[in-house]
Amino acid sequence: MENSQLVFLFIDILLWAIALILLIPVAVLFLECTASLFSASQSTADTKSPRPKVAVLIPAYNEAAGIAATISTILPQLTPDDRLLVIADNCTDSTANIARKCGATALERQDTERKGKGYALDFGLQAIASDPPEVVIMVDADCICQPDALETLARVAVASQRPVQATYLMEQPPNPTPKDSISALAFLVKNLVRPSGLKQLGFPSLLTGTGMAFPWSIIRSVSLASGNIVEDMQMSLDLAIAGSPTVFCPEARVTGCLPQQQEAAKSQRTRWEHGHIQTLLTQTPRLTTASVQQKRFDLLAIALDLSVPPLSLLVALWLAAFAASLLATTLGTSPLPAILLAIQGLLILISIVGAWAKFGRADISGSTLLSVPFYILWKIPLYLGFILKRQTKWIRTERDV
Repeated sequence: MENSQLVFLFIDILLWAIALILLIPVAVLFLECTASLFSASQSTADTKSPRPKVAVLIPAYNEAAGIAATISTILPQLTPDDRLLVIADNCTDSTANIARKCGATALERQDTERKGKGYALDFGLQAIASDPPEVVIMVDADCICQPDALETLARVAVASQRPVQATYLMEQPPNPTPKDSISALAFLVKNLVRPSGLKQLGFPSLLTGTGMAFPWSIIRSVSLASGNIVEDMQMSLDLAIAGSPTVFCPEARVTGCLPQQQEAAKSQRTRWEHGHIQTLLTQTPRLTTASVQQKRFDLLAIALDLSVPPLSLLVALWLAAFAASLLATTLGTSPLPAILLAIQGLLILISIVGAWAKFGRADISGSTLLSVPFYILWKIPLYLGFILKRQTKWIRTERDV
């Protein structure tokens, strides 16, 4: 066989391998988004049983500017038997004082060696362990809880005896840029569309960081004291393997706001996506192995869901692979990998457009979809940073004033 034929054969095999590897996350994305189109609005909560006693934990690091707004959406949803604890973690501002004036209990923690949301939450759990509630709900200090969200989460947690995740979405800032709109759409697909599809298919989903509820019997067995930058995702995987996968509760809603400062937005996305990619690479094999050992298909479903990288990264990888396959085809290799990748591109397009049409059309203009290529270009340095300078430590996102 001539050298040129060997080169073409190698390129063919390589492109086939890339196309088949990409087929897994693309097919999972398409299945989840398609299933979500058939999801209906229905109550998950059991409203007949007595309302459980709740403790709400808010980890806060220098949140003086916004903690009052968060507390104001939580207090009206609590009963006299409930507790609201703000863990002022290594704060150098008036977060604790403002929280107390607003009606919350503020716990102050100082430990400059062990920083991060996980350590703060662990501190809060230790504080309530002597008189535990039935349900612990965790809310970030920059989030707004929609009416009845906490009661719904608490009831579902008691009824299911499993962790429960609310719908956590990002609102666009005033006068949003196309990049803001695409970020909001990507968040919508990840935190509402795909979990809704999994729920429709009868599978659990992942925790997304805020609006999380846990029966006390479950959360007391978990160690949260770590600096993991995606501690929520890791916790949901650990709990799923231990037999307590997450229930998605779409009717309970918690919202945040995309940061307007460019550096803050970049820092936030870097932390989320580097953590996501790292967890994908390390935990997908672990979940798959546990699925086989425990003979549990739900763990395999979680592993497949986790195998889908951040949406912009998936599109960027597909574009690079499709361009390479087209170039190789013009040089004389088999056109089949290019055809398979073209089909995958169509599946991605149908997934995104379908998700926008059902869930995002009211808030996100269809014309902003044309900005997707520019959004991906903005994200490429972020993904290169995962290879060259990976973020491994928790860094707080600067808040807008």
